[in-house]
Formats: sequence, C-alpha cells, structure tokens
Amino acid sequence: MDTQLPTREKKPNIWKGLLFLFILGFIGAGLAYAALSLRSEEGPKVAHTSPVPISAAVMAVEVQTNFDLLESYTGLVTPRRSSALGFTSGGRVAGLYADIGDRVSEGQRLAVLDTRNLQAQLAAAVAQVDEARASTQLAQSTLARQRSLQGQGHVSQQVVDETAAQATASQARLTAAEAQANALRVQIDLSEIHAPFGGVITERLVDEGVIAAPGQPVFELIETGALEARIGVPESALAGLSPGDAYRLTVDERPIEATLRTQTGIIDERRRTVTAIFDIAEDQGVAPGSVVRLPLDRAIGERGLWIPVTALTEANRGLWSVLVAEPEDGGWAAHPRLVEIIHAEGPRAFVRGALSDGELVILDGLQRITPGQKVSPLEEPRAGAPSGVRVEDL
Repeated sequence: MDTQLPTREKKPNIWKGLLFLFILGFIGAGLAYAALSLRSEEGPKVAHTSPVPISAAVMAVEVQTNFDLLESYTGLVTPRRSSALGFTSGGRVAGLYADIGDRVSEGQRLAVLDTRNLQAQLAAAVAQVDEARASTQLAQSTLARQRSLQGQGHVSQQVVDETAAQATASQARLTAAEAQANALRVQIDLSEIHAPFGGVITERLVDEGVIAAPGQPVFELIETGALEARIGVPESALAGLSPGDAYRLTVDERPIEATLRTQTGIIDERRRTVTAIFDIAEDQGVAPGSVVRLPLDRAIGERGLWIPVTALTEANRGLWSVLVAEPEDGGWAAHPRLVEIIHAEGPRAFVRGALSDGELVILDGLQRITPGQKVSPLEEPRAGAPSGVRVEDL
C-alpha cells in the first residue's frame, strides 16, 4: 500500500517582497530622472506681461458721394483724303513718274498711257472738222446768193428753203466733228494721271508696259497735310464733347492737340459707339494709321471711398475684407470690415461698405495681423500733412 507524502504549504517570504519593492522604486526613480533631464533648466516659460502691439500703417478714409472715372477711348489716325488713282480708259502704261514713299504736289503728273492710237484718231477727227467747216462755209455762201437772187425774182422760195436746210445740215456735221475731236482730246488728257492733292504715294500697283484695265488702281495716294482721328465714344459720353473745342489726345503715350470737328450721330451696331472725328493740328509728328486715345473724366454717382488695393483681402461671396484700427482698452485693435469693390484703378480701388469718415484702415502687412490683435497705428500722411505722424500725436 502506497503512502502519499504530505505537501508543504508555501509561505510568502518577506525578503522577496522587499526585493520587489526595491526594484519598483529603482525603476520609478529612473523614470523620474529621465523626465527631469528632458526638461530645460529654466523650466516652462510663462508670460508675465502683455505682448507689444505690432506697428501698422493706417490711413484715415474719407467717404465720397461720387467719384470721377477716367476712361480712355481708342481710335485711328487717318488721312482726311485718300484715293486709289487709275486710268479712265484702258491701255498700255507708257510711263510711271512716282514710286512708293514719294511726296507729290497737287497736279503733278504721275503716269501716262500710250496714246499713239488716240493721237491718230484725233488727227482724223481734226481733218473731218476742217472738211465740215469748209462744207458749212460753202453752204452758207450758197444760201446768201440764193436769197439775193430771190430778192431779184430769179429763184423760188423752194430753192431758198432747200439751200438753207443744206447749210443747217453742214453746220450740224461741223458741230459733230468738233465734238468728236474734243472727245478724243479729253480721252488723251485722261490717259495721264495727275495728283488730285498733295500727299504721299503709299502703293504702286503696276509697272511700265502693263495693259491697264479701265479703273484699275495704279497708285494709292494719301493726304499728309490734313489728318483726322476717328474715335468711337459711347453715347452717354457725347454730352461732354463740343464741336470746335480743343482736346488733348495721346499717341504712343505722347500728347497731341486736336479739335473736335463733328460726330456722326449714328450708333455702331457692333461696338455700340458713336464716331467722333477730330482734326489733328499739323506738324505734330503723327503718322497715318497710328492708334490714338481720348481720355475723358466721367462722374459716377456712387457713394464710397478710395483705399489702396494692398489693404484688401478676399472674403466670401465676392466681397473683400479690410482691417480697421479701433480704440480698445486704452490702445488699438484690428477689426475686420466687409466691403465691395466698385472700381479698381491701378494701385487703388473705390469701395463701399461698413466704413465711416475718419476710420483708420490698415494699409499693408495684413498677413502679420489677425482680427482682434493689438496694433500700434502709424497714420500715412494726407496731402500737405507732415510724414511720420503717429495717431497718438494727432
């Protein structure tokens, strides 16, 4: 029979417990030392004084009931007269006496056709005139004799009437022959091109020897002594223009003097403008084809104020935001205001919104300023004010 030995019950050992506590304490001390070593010797920084307000350039705004809008309207400088010169009848070009760029005077001969055929026809027509003139003289002499004989009772009235008819017919043939000769002379005259006015040749379209068709352009001639500017102006702006008044136009940023001659009074369907025609004074160095601009001030009846575009930041729904320096707790703080841009013009914009006369709008450095932040305003001088004036000194 097997005998089972009794098991001995394990009792906690005090030394093991003390060892366990010692290990825990050592680990805790190590963690505490590590935490302390990570902290700076100075410890956490705690603010004991208020931050210094940031300096901000400001401007006292002035609300206006309207503003003047400078608008510029564009047109072209054109010669008052220009012509495409050609021959009335066709023929071979025998000579050209001008070229591109030549300045010509009124009446100067520019080109001529070969007129030998016309000269021959004219010679034949002149001979017919001489023949008709001789026949007419004979018929008139015969009529005079017949009338004399009738007075003596030697011829009848019938014979006199027939002789008078022959004289009349001879005179008609003479008139027709002279007209034919004159027509040929005119045709010969029209075989030459003469400058109808003084100007500059801008195109030469044929050469010698070419068979020119009737009306075919040979030269392009523009008048240089009298230039005009044709500028499209909105109908609403015509009230500010008076015929006969002098105006200052600009060509390549250079001012020139011009006088308003007239305006067409007809609205262009595409541009919705009326053409105003200005006479440009001579000797101003303006070339035909130059782009010319007419600056005009137009009053816009809109309440608002001018501020620099640097004072604007984009907001929601098409609006813009500005920061205004307002008194707060004995100092100044930046607060936002919403505005709407009415017109932008270079470095400034005309806006409307919740701004009043004299309020200080912060001009720039908006990326460094948040709403509610303390600021130290430095007002920008207005016209005639000394520079560097602080708001506290005003």
